[in-house]
Amino acid sequence: RDYLLGERRPLNDLMAWDTDTTRLPFKMHTEYLRHLFLNNDLVQGHFKISDKSIALQDIHTPMFVVSTLTDHIAPWKSVYKIHLLTKSDITFVLTSGGHNAGIVSEPGHLGRTYQILFHKNKDKRITAKGWQEIAPHYEGSWWPAWHKWLVQSDEKSKPPSFGNEKQGYSILYDAPGTYVLQK
Repeated sequence: RDYLLGERRPLNDLMAWDTDTTRLPFKMHTEYLRHLFLNNDLVQGHFKISDKSIALQDIHTPMFVVSTLTDHIAPWKSVYKIHLLTKSDITFVLTSGGHNAGIVSEPGHLGRTYQILFHKNKDKRITAKGWQEIAPHYEGSWWPAWHKWLVQSDEKSKPPSFGNEKQGYSILYDAPGTYVLQK
């Protein structure tokens, strides 16, 4: 229909999400792709913030990690390795669907399921297969579980400064900024 007849189909949730632009500056976007995706610098301990190298294991904050069962870009068992790479408490979610559909899985979307399990850093490690066997299954979207986790972790603190003020940059607006209101 789109190409042969020139008729656009109405957007569904996934198509709308997929056409939303990143609105990231070019340099930030290319650094993200090169350093975090291609070179995996954060895991390797080579990612730099203000000329200081950091590693994923330097982050000591609770994590809510979501993966999708049939993801072709980030297979869930590779995402599950976050348990080996951090010293954080992790709430791990495995949702039905693929790379996009599993994430855009709003409440009320029929056929969605997920598994979720909390793991304290000091607890004995569980293999990905073992996790999948013991994590409880739930019908529906994982979003309400994420909302509950966010509400329970309502510890507000001032974000860290990375020296931007010293470089002549000032904070323009509190997050998420004003661009999210642009149409």
